[in-house]
Amino acid sequence: MSEKKITGKTYDLQLLGRLSKYLKPYKNYFIWSVFLTIIIAGIAPLMPMLVEYTLDRFILNNDSGGLTMMTALMVGLLIFQTVVRYYHTLLTNTLGQSVIKDLRLDTFNHITSLRLKYFDKTPIGRLITRTVSDLETIADIFSEGLIQIIGDILQLVVIISVMFYSDWELTLIVLIPMPLMIVATYFFKEAMKSAFQDVRYWVANLNTFLQEHISGVSVIQYFAREQQEMNKFKAINAEHRNAHIRSNWYFSIFFPVIEIIMAIALGLLVWYGAKSILAERISPGVVVAFIMYINMIFRPIRELVDKFNTLQMGMVGAERIFSVLDTDEKTPNPGEYKPDHIRGEIEFDHVWFAYDDEKWVLKDVSFSVRPGETLALVGATGAGKSSTINILSRFYEINKGTILLDGVDIRAYDINYLRKTIATVLQDVFLFSDSIANNINLNNPEISRKQIMEAAEKVGAQHFIDRLPGKYDYEVKERGATLSAGQAQLISFIRALVHDPKILVLDEATSSVDTETELLIQHAIDTLMSNRTSIVIAHRLSTIQKADKIIVLDHGEIKEMGNHQELLHLNGYYKRLYDLQFHSAGI
Repeated sequence: MSEKKITGKTYDLQLLGRLSKYLKPYKNYFIWSVFLTIIIAGIAPLMPMLVEYTLDRFILNNDSGGLTMMTALMVGLLIFQTVVRYYHTLLTNTLGQSVIKDLRLDTFNHITSLRLKYFDKTPIGRLITRTVSDLETIADIFSEGLIQIIGDILQLVVIISVMFYSDWELTLIVLIPMPLMIVATYFFKEAMKSAFQDVRYWVANLNTFLQEHISGVSVIQYFAREQQEMNKFKAINAEHRNAHIRSNWYFSIFFPVIEIIMAIALGLLVWYGAKSILAERISPGVVVAFIMYINMIFRPIRELVDKFNTLQMGMVGAERIFSVLDTDEKTPNPGEYKPDHIRGEIEFDHVWFAYDDEKWVLKDVSFSVRPGETLALVGATGAGKSSTINILSRFYEINKGTILLDGVDIRAYDINYLRKTIATVLQDVFLFSDSIANNINLNNPEISRKQIMEAAEKVGAQHFIDRLPGKYDYEVKERGATLSAGQAQLISFIRALVHDPKILVLDEATSSVDTETELLIQHAIDTLMSNRTSIVIAHRLSTIQKADKIIVLDHGEIKEMGNHQELLHLNGYYKRLYDLQFHSAGI
């Protein structure tokens, strides 16, 4: 569903039903909030009634003692109202924040469980908007929306009922401008729906643009694109500003209109009330009480519009959040098979794979790797090397064929078990804003500091880590910005080693490492590969030539297969790649 198609309904029982499931753990908060809402509505007309009684009984009769008593009573009522409203606000806000805390956890858990195909087509900034901004609007449903609307409506019913009981003629006079209020409210609500949708749309665009351009700021600076990208941002920012101005313009029109309608009602009240007092049909206290009632009627109606808008914003936010939660992009048919031991035998049996429809990335690929063997994948960019390892871990699903692990279809394995069995070291290492130790063990409490240090020693990273402030507690900045490419790569090797995988995948893992650093980790790679099934994607001959089997891929097809010497003797694809990539280096 596109951004602008999600318009939201002020009343959406299905969405409210789904949100109510998140209320169950906090039903006591909800019950007490509703109870206090009823109390607030019930005591709302008491103050005007007390003022009317005080004016007619004590002030007009010059009874100072009674006036003092009634003043004390009104002060006590105000204190009671203040206390009730304090706890009402506290409870409704606690309820709203508790609901979105659980909903945000579910959303994050769902997003992190989606397969990579979903993220290929969904901007990260949009997901950030969903998980942060849209969820805050849902909190407002409970703190400023639904319960408050119920309270305001209940208060209106109570006050108008008291007014009719007090003087039905005067009540009808006061309510004459009400149709104008209803018409103005309807048009304002419809206009705000469109304006709010535009605001949310451009907020998502802003987040997406910022996330992409801040992450890729180095590319912008390398190619001196600052001004061009600034112009793009100006355009998006201007649209966002215009959407907000449009919504504020509707408010600037609506509230003066309401004030005019309220003034009309007050004028009618003074005119008719004065005539009634002169005719001795009603007392002055009734007119004074009705003046207070008018404010009590129009204030909730004026605020109801804003609260309906808040509710509608929450409904839009809920619809957006549930559209993410309803995304069926998880790995299909996850199995439950979790054997006690994995030998590491891999077999691709006539595998076909495409990211989109039938634009085949892999075409009828078949090969096998025995336990403990090393397989090297070589080929030009786009040949299908990385796709081969992505489908092995079920980040993407194959279209045809079968992939077997120890003779069992990988689709039969528990997905988490399968991925824990395979450790992948990528060329582009991702490091979190956390300590080096936590970047290595990924906050797994089962991996001790001693294990981390032993793995670092094997990889050859101990020396550079010891030189860092705090050593293993050194805080790595976002994406490892304070570390060199070689140091980040070494950390990724420690990460793979310390998790003790049965299958190791190296995807261009040494291509960003300088010669000195490569010498440091080459022995560690050999140690890591020992007695493990390994799949290597690399351009450097030192890694490839030791492989038990080399597969040459070209446009998704296997062109040649064999060891280093066998492929050189074929004088085919591999020999040409060797001459182009390795021989020119003087090897």
